[in-house]
Amino acid sequence: MTLHVGIDVGGTFTDAVALVDGRAIRGKAFSTKDVTTGILGALQVLQERAGMGEAEFFAGVDRFVLGNTIVTNAVDEQKYAAVGLLTTQGFRDTLRIARSARTDERDPHRMSAPVDIVERRRIVEVAERVDAHGQVLVPLTEEQIATAVDALLATGAEAVAVCLLWSFRNPAHEQAIGRYLQEHHPDVPFTLSSSLTPVYREYERMVTTALDAAVKPLVASHFEHLAEELRSRGLRSRVQIMQVHGGFLSVEETSKAPIAMFNSGPVGGVTGARLLGKQLGRRRVLTADMGGTSLDAAAIMDDEFRLLPRAEIGGLPTSLTAVDIETIGAGGGSIAWVDGRGLLRVGPHSAGATPGPACYGKGGTRPAVTDAALVLGLINPDFYLGGTVALYEDAARAAIREHVAGPLGLTEDAAAEGIYRLATSQMSNALRKITVNRGHDPREFTLVGFGGACGLFAAGIAAEAGVQEVVVPRNAAVFSAYGLMHADSVFSAVRTSPWTMQQPAAELDAEFAALEERAQAWFEAEGIPAERRELYREADMKFVGQIFEVTTRLPAGTFTEADKEALRAQFIADYEEEFGAGTAWTETEILLVNSRVRAIGRSEVQDGHEVGDAEGQVHQASRRSIVEPLTGKRVEVDVHRGFGALGRASGPCLLEEPDTTVYVPSGAEVELTDGGHFRMRLDAGL
Repeated sequence: MTLHVGIDVGGTFTDAVALVDGRAIRGKAFSTKDVTTGILGALQVLQERAGMGEAEFFAGVDRFVLGNTIVTNAVDEQKYAAVGLLTTQGFRDTLRIARSARTDERDPHRMSAPVDIVERRRIVEVAERVDAHGQVLVPLTEEQIATAVDALLATGAEAVAVCLLWSFRNPAHEQAIGRYLQEHHPDVPFTLSSSLTPVYREYERMVTTALDAAVKPLVASHFEHLAEELRSRGLRSRVQIMQVHGGFLSVEETSKAPIAMFNSGPVGGVTGARLLGKQLGRRRVLTADMGGTSLDAAAIMDDEFRLLPRAEIGGLPTSLTAVDIETIGAGGGSIAWVDGRGLLRVGPHSAGATPGPACYGKGGTRPAVTDAALVLGLINPDFYLGGTVALYEDAARAAIREHVAGPLGLTEDAAAEGIYRLATSQMSNALRKITVNRGHDPREFTLVGFGGACGLFAAGIAAEAGVQEVVVPRNAAVFSAYGLMHADSVFSAVRTSPWTMQQPAAELDAEFAALEERAQAWFEAEGIPAERRELYREADMKFVGQIFEVTTRLPAGTFTEADKEALRAQFIADYEEEFGAGTAWTETEILLVNSRVRAIGRSEVQDGHEVGDAEGQVHQASRRSIVEPLTGKRVEVDVHRGFGALGRASGPCLLEEPDTTVYVPSGAEVELTDGGHFRMRLDAGL
């Protein structure tokens, strides 16, 4: 028996998928604050639907992959461990100076200080200095280290971040501090910037290091509990965790740099959408992952998702490379409210899983987007999650009446329609940011909409953004968990090593060779066989005098003098792809700043088909009165269950699946693809 398991922990639900000898089984459970309980609940659903006992199920797991929100939630809610920072004398206020807190408006009255990761009293300077060439100017003694560490721990620091000036050129002083902490304070987690992110830009490097140290104690406690619970149930396989750059690392590797788990779950959805795009023959794909708390959008072009070399985390710039995901606070649990100006607002606050939207009947009294969809008739209260969770329309109407309809002088239906349309508009803005704002025509893309709530909104989001083809995966409600299983293991090693075309090619090749040694060591440690290993050389490059870089991939193999012109041409092409034809500053010299090696261990995942797929379905049709949100008209629509047996329909209609509902508006047509997914073609006039 072959058994693969994927888990995606979201803000409201924990989604799970199991592939058992090619059969795809899916399940959901409410997420919990301790994370582990929600994961175990979702696994319980899987084993019941697989018809297996607990011991048999866990002992049979060959691969266990996890996307989670532990780090994302900690950053979003700014709930960090008490972190202390050791830095070079004279640089105590780097985090506060930041980038001078300038905003897009350049209005000093609107400027706000960056979020505090480290309290100023927990920042301690050490008298050391290394210059830009890595030469030690002021040595650091063990006595100085002991004094600084003692002062830091006396402030109540639970974790230590170490970020010294120019340590990416010479890490000796940071490494000395690390050795001292290991020997004298082995229970205190710490992060060295020279190990985590050995690149220039002092502020971004310090932010990344501080964030990593701040979440280490939180991650350790969660994973210790999870690992203990999984082992006690008989799990023998390694737990792999999705990273911000789009690949997996083992729990052991992840614990060394937990900040890389930021956006762990959403990255799984992007990975799944890339695979689905390939299967459908679509080279330009937009993703819309709508869960309970947010919508995450990404663009996939030519089968590749975009990577950002300086990802923003919690509103702070970092030096991490991450999948480019645009996130807004609009999900099924997003709360609708009326502001002081008498205007309707949706989000960013969410009702979460507990108490949840008012219709959950768990004590929630504020109206959420799910309440609006229920009032409009788009959700069947007796078939939510296949009928396993009851919904209460009276509670939804009461919440909308009190908090939206009453204050605005609207009927409950009109208020619900307004909530739906405002949420849709906000979500479509996320798509415009990653298409129109970057010079791409949204009409050239196919939207893949997934997450438990997206089937109700995908058509409206696409119509507002100008996209005319929508695909809702059959397993939309657990699609990110499914995508997690199909991601690769990825390791990235980077170092700042300035180089120009005037320097010998051998110098650059030596930098890459050193990074490749680290990548090969990782391949061996992870047990990845040679036939599934891939290595890529990349460089962050810019024209001399510019501030930021563009990432360019180098030719394979040893870099020689003959390769310089090809590298220059590739950088110019990448630059103009990013900023537009003719924008390259070709008269000036090119500076290569960072050398990077990406090591990829390609996954081997069994293909899966859904339990109870289209071939075994019986079509059931009924009629229901709904308020069609894109027109505001109350209409009678067809409701299809077992749509696989029907295969094609025209809107307006609803497709009811056990764990998601798809709304097909007037003027649109929906059909089943060969892979069993729902494909909508929208009327251009919508």
